[in-house]
Amino acid sequence: MNEKEKLLTELNRNLELLLADERNMIANLANASALLFNILPDINWSGFYLLNGDELVLGPFQGKPACVRIPVGKGVCGTAFQDRKTYVVPDVHEFPGHIACDEASQSEIVVPIIIEGKPVGVMDLDSPIKSRFDEIDQKYLEEFVKILIGKTDFI
Repeated sequence: MNEKEKLLTELNRNLELLLADERNMIANLANASALLFNILPDINWSGFYLLNGDELVLGPFQGKPACVRIPVGKGVCGTAFQDRKTYVVPDVHEFPGHIACDEASQSEIVVPIIIEGKPVGVMDLDSPIKSRFDEIDQKYLEEFVKILIGKTDFI
């Protein structure tokens, strides 16, 4: 196991401990976004967008103020939600329809939150460094979302 995998394994362990006795969605998403932002290197935004009607609405996050509403199917978040799959984007400027909330962001990973086959939102992480995220991040961050789903009452 390399250093990155050790860090991501520890991140997921910390999430399990942090959420051990709490099921509230807002509290858990707030703590999860803070955990990501404070533990992962080279991150300038971490947070969640949740389905509200026919669009994704900003949820708990860490970083600069962000876009509040994202149409399903638009940008990386809306596309990951619609396609129900994780998107690892090495250069956001090359992603068709990318929504620039922070011009400093250069790369992004978005993991959909799917409960009982139905997408309810996404977890979004941005970095000011191109190609910051890879398949190792994807593996562990998808596990992070699974832990979050198992310990949170999504409404």
